[in-house]
Amino acid sequence: MSDIFREVDEDIRQEKYRRLWDRFGPWVLGVAVLIVVGTGGYRGWLYWQEQQSQSAGDTFFEAVKLSEAQNYEEAAALYGELDNALGGYPALAKLRQATDLSNSGKTEEALAEFDALSRDSSIMEALRDVAALRAAYLAVDTQSYGDIADRIEKLTGDTGPFRAAARELLALSAWKAGDIETAKQWISAIEEDTETPADVSRRVSILGDVIRSSNGEATADSEGNNQ
Repeated sequence: MSDIFREVDEDIRQEKYRRLWDRFGPWVLGVAVLIVVGTGGYRGWLYWQEQQSQSAGDTFFEAVKLSEAQNYEEAAALYGELDNALGGYPALAKLRQATDLSNSGKTEEALAEFDALSRDSSIMEALRDVAALRAAYLAVDTQSYGDIADRIEKLTGDTGPFRAAARELLALSAWKAGDIETAKQWISAIEEDTETPADVSRRVSILGDVIRSSNGEATADSEGNNQ
């Protein structure tokens, strides 16, 4: 008798499984197919991205070689091919194009390009900061202290990676404008920063000596000799 009950129980379970499969089996198969297709598609997409990135990198470095050889027109054509590239290559290409404009004597055009890049919120902040610095370097001889400060004073914070360069430019711009006190403040900020690069320290020291000499003050060299 117990065998009959077991057979009946087994038949009931099988019938339940069959009904469940009839009801949900196609969905299970569909999900399984989607997982397989999705995994394959994702891996394919990653491979495509890798290939595109590698191709963009090759194009960018070939363009840089042309720039360094002063073949600016040929370089510009390659940089233009990177407008829709993945990653940061479009922004890097535009920075290099602006640099080429500067190197070829087209200062105003280069300045406009750097300024535009420094305000482009679609690119990395570090690249915007680099563009702002490059613009300030080009403008420091022709524009006011206020114009230079508008571009780079935001980079002078105590932890800013470009603070030394920005402070140096502001000191130089203030001195050119005849604002000696402001120039001295920026020079002091540079001198008091233990992480200021040696080349910046040397240049700023020379500027400080020029300012002190023009004001009839003892220079750093003369103070050292007196000691």
